[in-house]
Amino acid sequence: MDRRLCVVVGLIWMAASAEADIYKYVDARGRVYYADEPKHAGYRLFIRTPRPRAGKPHAFGNGASLAKRRARYAALIARTARKYGLDPQLLHAVIRAESAYDPGAVSPKGAVGLMQLLPETARRYGVVDLRDPKANLEAGARYLKDLLKQFGDVKLALAAYNAGEAAVQKYGNRVPPYRETRRYVARVMQFYESSS
Repeated sequence: MDRRLCVVVGLIWMAASAEADIYKYVDARGRVYYADEPKHAGYRLFIRTPRPRAGKPHAFGNGASLAKRRARYAALIARTARKYGLDPQLLHAVIRAESAYDPGAVSPKGAVGLMQLLPETARRYGVVDLRDPKANLEAGARYLKDLLKQFGDVKLALAAYNAGEAAVQKYGNRVPPYRETRRYVARVMQFYESSS
């Protein structure tokens, strides 16, 4: 793994676990600097981590159950599913597998939010704040809808959601032989089928 990528992934993990913002500065030579607070006016906010609201437990803290986290977003998920012609239970299954309904979740690969969007996918769908549950869900639902249209099959769409469209195409429009992707598809389908 590229050293700079390792640093960024580490920063994202630290920011998420410590609830600290991360600032980025690129100097005239293209060198990149990161800090937990701006050292001068050239630093720009790179990662904003959510702060727990008073009286509201963090998604994984204070014994909050999966059922409570699910209930918190159920109406938003239902509206978004209707808007994009998706089965709400499929969105629930993806969110459960991706983030367990934690809008502040960050993966080791840098995917963020309820639907674990990568920054490039978020940009593709016009999302600025990946931790905003509504924006993250909208973009994730649109992406999933596009994948379903492209591949015409739920399992292939899920495989593409996990490994990327190119990976599914590379293997002749089949689920790629990646252990992580196969487990992911099986897990989401298990959640989906058990909720239907």
